[in-house]
Order: sequence, then structure tokens, then C-alpha cells
Amino acid sequence: MGRHLLPSAILRLQEQFSELDWTYHDFPVGDKMEKMYHWPGIPEEEILICVHKSTGVQELFHRQDFFYFNFTYKGQYESHSYKYDNKITIYEGELYAGQPFAGQAMCVHNNQETIIFGVLLQKEIFFHTFLPILSTNSKLFHFFLNPATNSFSEEFIHFKIEDDCNIRALLEMMVIEYAYKQEDTQAVLKPLVLSFLMQVSRQYAAANQEPVSEKLSDRIVQYMSEHFDTVTLKDIASRFSYHPNYISTLLIREIGKSFSQILLEQRMERAVILLKGTSLSVNEIAVMLGYTNSSNFHKAFREYYHLSPREYMNTIL
Repeated sequence: MGRHLLPSAILRLQEQFSELDWTYHDFPVGDKMEKMYHWPGIPEEEILICVHKSTGVQELFHRQDFFYFNFTYKGQYESHSYKYDNKITIYEGELYAGQPFAGQAMCVHNNQETIIFGVLLQKEIFFHTFLPILSTNSKLFHFFLNPATNSFSEEFIHFKIEDDCNIRALLEMMVIEYAYKQEDTQAVLKPLVLSFLMQVSRQYAAANQEPVSEKLSDRIVQYMSEHFDTVTLKDIASRFSYHPNYISTLLIREIGKSFSQILLEQRMERAVILLKGTSLSVNEIAVMLGYTNSSNFHKAFREYYHLSPREYMNTIL
């Protein structure tokens, strides 16, 4: 299917948007009830592509039980957040994304025509298929999982899509594919969504760059955080052009911890977040964190927390 199908695909998904289930459901948050959207599409579908055309609407503040990535294809709108007590304007060509349980309320003013492409992902496919690929981006990792461990989290991603990246093209391909569904559409969408999320991760990192520390030890720790699943002391030495013994001595002198201790901390921090915030099995978590087998992960976890993963989960339930 070619790009010439895009206009008709957009119209088709606009018409289908009202057929989706956008019913507000009551959901307990803390000591009060709030509104929540459940998965609006077919339960058997893990990926839903929608096109929303609005000429002026004020939503109720609500949460949702799925991940969403909204791209403003035309026009602009505002998103209101309780946590920050402010409103954010999302302009044409910008991406706004949120996680399960994070809250927002969309508002379009002055009857302005606004068209939004939405990529909606059920939690299970995100955790099992996409999160392992994105987990090396520490900031993005916490963004995606904080709401699962903190019901009051209302974080969001918001940045302009650069013209020289492939995000817009991938979104258009997904719109066409979903508008003209075939039996294998969900299978076709998975690699498109993966490419889309990797591009989002790259753009997010570029938009949220922190000043590069002049301290070698800080740069080493940052590099370890970005490659925690595969990094070795030999890798560090090659990356920064120093002997492994020098790297070891430097970390102990300036950080107060060895390479192995720092790496263990980084892995165990992520292990707890994954145990709390996802339905991933212990085996899946072990692989994601870079352990060759679950026995090594169990041993490391118990030595670090003095509990097994199962025992740890029982203490927080």
C-alpha cells in the first residue's frame, strides 16, 4: 500500500474513532475516585492506531490503563496536568506521550481543526516486546515505569519531531496499515512500532541532553547506566582508552565503589522497578538485566536485598 492511500486512511480512521469505547470508568486513586479509560479497542488487539479529529472539546481529567503516543498531525491542543498544575500546548509536528495511570485532560480551543495520530499499546506487549529494547535509556525507562509503581505519577513526554527523522513516516505507514486491516496487520505493526519507539527514544535523548561531566568517573558511570545489560570492565577500558586497572582504581577513589558494585546497583535498581511495575517473569527480567541465567540473577538479588525476588514482592504486596 502506497502513500497515496494516506488521505483516505486518515478519513477512515477518523470515522472509526467514534466507534471506539471512550467510556469513563471510576477508578480508586488514593482516597478518592477518578475517571479512567480502559482499552478502547478489540481486546485481542495489542496495538491500536487511531486518528482523532477535534473541532473543540474539553475532556475530563482522566487516566488510562494503556500506553499512548499522540502526534499532532494538524493544528494544536492543550493538555492539562494536575501534578504540575499547568497546561501544556502541543503544537503541530509535536509528540505527546503518556503511560498507564498518568493523568491528563485534552482541550482544543476556538473550534480549531486538530488532527491527532494516536499509537495505543496494551501494557503486556509494551512490557514484553518493546521495553527490553528501550531499557538502556535510563530516563525513558523510569518514565515508562514510574506510574506503575506510583499511582500519583503524571509524567509525560513532549517534544517536537525533527523533520530529518523517520517518526512521521512510520506513523503514516501505521495509519495506512491499520486503516486497511488484514489478517497479519498486528504482526506487521509490531516492527513498525518498535522502529517508532526507538526513534522516539533517540529524539527524547537528544531533547533531554544533560551537560557532559568533565569528570571521567561520572562519564564512566553514565556509560555503564546506558549499557548495563552488556557492559564489562574491558568495554569501559576500550571506550575511554584507559587500562582496566586504572578504571578500577579511579572508580574506587572517586565514587567509592568498584565497577562490579556500581553495575550491581544499577541492575538491582531496575530489577525492583520491573518486579513492581510489570508482569515480566523473573526469567525475563534476568535476561533484560544481562544475566546469563535466572539462577545468577536470584543469587545476586538475594545477596543485595537479603531476600529472593518472590520474597521481596511479598513484602510490598
